[in-house]
Amino acid sequence: MEKALKPCVAEAIGTFALCFIGAGAICIAQLMEGRVTNAGLIGIALAHGCVLAVMISAMGHISGGHFNPAVTFGVLVGNKISAGMAGAYVVSQLAGGVVAGILLRLVFTEDVWRPVNLGTPGLGDGVTIGVGILVELVLTFFLVMVVYGTAIDGRGTWKAVGGFAIGFTVLCDILMGGPLTGASMNPARTFGPGLAAGYWDNHIVYWIGPLLGGGLAGLLYGRFLIKP
Repeated sequence: MEKALKPCVAEAIGTFALCFIGAGAICIAQLMEGRVTNAGLIGIALAHGCVLAVMISAMGHISGGHFNPAVTFGVLVGNKISAGMAGAYVVSQLAGGVVAGILLRLVFTEDVWRPVNLGTPGLGDGVTIGVGILVELVLTFFLVMVVYGTAIDGRGTWKAVGGFAIGFTVLCDILMGGPLTGASMNPARTFGPGLAAGYWDNHIVYWIGPLLGGGLAGLLYGRFLIKP
């Protein structure tokens, strides 16, 4: 029981950190400027990428440092985790995201967090649900491919510092996809703040896109590219 509990606790803490810092950075951008400018986008991307890199480096040896149901699903598709443990990881990740969302509501006043829906990702102007799913799929595919190449595949040349490669991928993905979909790549990152803010617009995008992208990456790398 303890052996299974420790990685779940690590997943909850890591996801909490990602959601608290990432969504919090969006609220700070709103507080400081009243809108997310290009400079704000860079700061938000850095906040997400850096906290993820640090938390994976700190917790990766305990749980693998997924902190994302789409990553866990991709690892499951690649047959690198059991279905039971994958389910426990997802529950832990969602719980971590929800706690982060609740605490953010205590940190910021409603006039700060309400305009940005507590940092919950959303579709940009003119972006349809179909396009949103496609963008999230592609961005998450890149993310999970990097997870496999640096943190799972023993041949990965960056395995010792895989967390920073993964964090840098998230940073790059947000710089491209942030204005389009918020570049969530992570159902827990959307679910936690979304639940706390009561914001569910186009929520399906942030489940279908990341899970399809993670599953495709798991199928390609976990079943084909990785060394048996």
